[in-house]
Amino acid sequence: MKTVKIITASVFAVVIFGLSALCIFLPKNDYSDSERRYLKAFPELSLETLISGRFMSGFEDYALDNFPFRDTFRSIKAAVSLKVFGRLDNNDIYEHNGYITETEYPLDEKSIDRAAKIFKKINDDYLTGKNANVYFSLIPDKNYFLAKESGHLSIDYEKMVSSIKSKTDFMTYVDIFPLLSIEDYYKTDTHWKQESIVDVAEYIAKAMGADVKTEYKQNQLAKPFYGVYYGQYALPLEAEKITYLTNETLENCVVYDGENRKNISVYDMEKANGKDPYEIYLSGPISYITIENPDAETDKELVIFRDSFGSSIAPLMAEGYSKITLVDIRYVFTDIVCKMVDFENADVLFLYSAIVLNNSDTFK
Repeated sequence: MKTVKIITASVFAVVIFGLSALCIFLPKNDYSDSERRYLKAFPELSLETLISGRFMSGFEDYALDNFPFRDTFRSIKAAVSLKVFGRLDNNDIYEHNGYITETEYPLDEKSIDRAAKIFKKINDDYLTGKNANVYFSLIPDKNYFLAKESGHLSIDYEKMVSSIKSKTDFMTYVDIFPLLSIEDYYKTDTHWKQESIVDVAEYIAKAMGADVKTEYKQNQLAKPFYGVYYGQYALPLEAEKITYLTNETLENCVVYDGENRKNISVYDMEKANGKDPYEIYLSGPISYITIENPDAETDKELVIFRDSFGSSIAPLMAEGYSKITLVDIRYVFTDIVCKMVDFENADVLFLYSAIVLNNSDTFK
């Protein structure tokens, strides 16, 4: 019996000290490709951080992010939770009919109210007296299509839309829900597929009085696409392909990155080979971009307040406008960027995903 205890204690000590040594000496990564996020860095060590407890709290986060063979253990944990214990999700991430999504729930009414107040402030401060036509459109998350059938909870979308409309009566609501289905989204990512939303772009543009009905050539990236949910789900899934649409109008468009003060392309092939190939569309998260169409048969202009979904749909509206300005107030203060935009006689579209509106603390 004594021998068994000694062996057990020895094995335990080897495991603990061995993992600790690996945690200290193994090379560290700054970024997790699977989870699409930066890992926690070693916290600052000082008398102040020790007394306040910030060091230990930060070290706990650092240790979890840099634990040896972390991705392997994450996969084991996910497999046991889902396959053995029959859980419906893994950290709110679940799979249904081949599609991976996250349970976005409940409806955060304070977040919706905050977003509505920001939209109203933009209207009151910058659009009043500009003869601008203001519109709003909401993009449902994948959970909207999957929750009921899969037994998960979902945001009350009817309440969300009603709440926003009641607080922003200066905007015309353009309902795109009937045009969308789960097949319009990537299986492993949050976003919609550009090739599947041509009709959505046409519908929104028509609601604003613009004509963008046109034809495109489909082009496919060679690099496999693993969306943001791929790493979060922690179990192996098939890769997807990203398709981007081109035509003569888009090839002639002049795109300007106002944040970095340089011309860019509608499709960024360098980003296509980067960590997140979805950033091929207008180079990803940039706070201020303009798209000028020299072939436009109108002088009509469009301003889109948007999140990342707007990057792939905005080029599909270029046919109907001489200039499109995209503003992302998650990355720049509203008052700063709005002073750079000419709203006179423009169409103004607030186009946001439910995920962003339900987490509007990301707005500056």
